[in-house]
Amino acid sequence: MRRSVADSKGDMMTDTHDREHRLILQRIARRVMLERGLAPDFPAEALAELNEIHEPATRTEPSTRDLRDLLWCSIDNDNSRDLDQLTVAVDMPGGAAKILVAVTDVDALVKQRSAIDDHAQQNTTTVYTAAETFPMLPEKLSTNLTSLNDDSERLAVVIEMVLAGDGSLRSSDIYGAIVRNRAKLAYGSVAAWLEGNGTVPKELVRKVVSKRTFDCRTALPRK
Repeated sequence: MRRSVADSKGDMMTDTHDREHRLILQRIARRVMLERGLAPDFPAEALAELNEIHEPATRTEPSTRDLRDLLWCSIDNDNSRDLDQLTVAVDMPGGAAKILVAVTDVDALVKQRSAIDDHAQQNTTTVYTAAETFPMLPEKLSTNLTSLNDDSERLAVVIEMVLAGDGSLRSSDIYGAIVRNRAKLAYGSVAAWLEGNGTVPKELVRKVVSKRTFDCRTALPRK
């Protein structure tokens, strides 16, 4: 069915109207941020520092552990690209379990008192508004060079906890490590699987089963 010229003009007017409303909301968001002492834009000094960062941080200290072989996974919203945390659990004798949480080591690239660090310290968080998102870190870092992206090697700070069979904390530790995200999971598909309303997320099947030392068909719980 062919669209009339009037319909096309109506769509154009709607698009223009929506853009105007978004611009108004963006101006309001920026004004409110400034009024609250926040910085909506990265200063020129921070952008200059960013131009000098070309690749993820690499291992620099002998104490950094190599944990790339563990079955790390992230879980976030479906469209999230700034992945800052991985988790993994390892069975131990006597019903105990080792729980590891890896947090991306942003400090390995962003040095203290640098212009990028000063901007992050001023805003303290990414600010989300209806019209625009104001990231705490430049997206080159938050969604790429410091993000724990799928199948990428990154430096992280790892919190390790060993739990006894009754759930009590047996020991804990914290250290630097190299990690690799083995499966990028999303809340919706994982929740559906755990509640018995969906299948095992394909990311788990693709990444975990491919690892010869692990068979998810027997290790993963079934309903």
